Amino acid sequence: MSRPLWFVYLLRKVYPGRFLMARATRLPVLGHILDRLFFNGDDLVYLPQDGVIPVQRSLELPEEMVLPSQVVEHFIEQASVHWVMNTCICRQSEGCRDYPIDLGCLFLGEAALGINPRLGRRVTKEEALQHVRRCREAGLVHLIGRNKLDTMWLGVGPGERLLTICNCCPCCCLWRVLPHIAPQIGAKITRMPGVTVAVSDRCIGCGTCTQGICFVDAIHVTDGRAVIGDECRGCGRCVAVCPQQAIEMSIEHG
Repeated sequence: MSRPLWFVYLLRKVYPGRFLMARATRLPVLGHILDRLFFNGDDLVYLPQDGVIPVQRSLELPEEMVLPSQVVEHFIEQASVHWVMNTCICRQSEGCRDYPIDLGCLFLGEAALGINPRLGRRVTKEEALQHVRRCREAGLVHLIGRNKLDTMWLGVGPGERLLTICNCCPCCCLWRVLPHIAPQIGAKITRMPGVTVAVSDRCIGCGTCTQGICFVDAIHVTDGRAVIGDECRGCGRCVAVCPQQAIEMSIEHG
């Protein structure tokens, strides 16, 4: 049964307290219960924007190279149902001023037909492709996969018939809780396979990449040089903002 608007309004009000629940997942017993209730079966991948991958430098781009945008477009092409939300509940809840609030999630699959029609609308395949292009142009990063929380707050199911394409900004993303959440839950949110992010010798330790850019706090300046930790999910924001072009991203291919 789809969620009424009053429920969504209440959810927006409690959304800023998500960090408290994240820390609770680290508690014995309670953490296991929360994992089962809210995160069971999750499998989510962050996709960097094409623009942070220097494919233009290669004169021999392999035919099997898959760009992040192509991953999103593949699932849109395969889906029979496309549903765009009117707003991003995360940015709306936080009053985001840096990124468009009207660029909400895109849901794919038959379960999306159960979403309250006052929260969004069914769109054509072409409209869905246009929506994700607008999101990328606005600087948002795609998160794609199965997310139990979405089936719960939307009141739809079954979960295997709902695919989430979330369009995330660094300040309001739900998964800013990753530095606080239990490791076994955080491990369900990964980087795109083959993506590597590295700091080159051009780094001067200016700290630009540490100023509210990384939503998982994976990058720090140590001894005058940026260091990227294992928490990195490969979103590529640090690559895009580095004034020295000292952070490099690449995608390995088979």
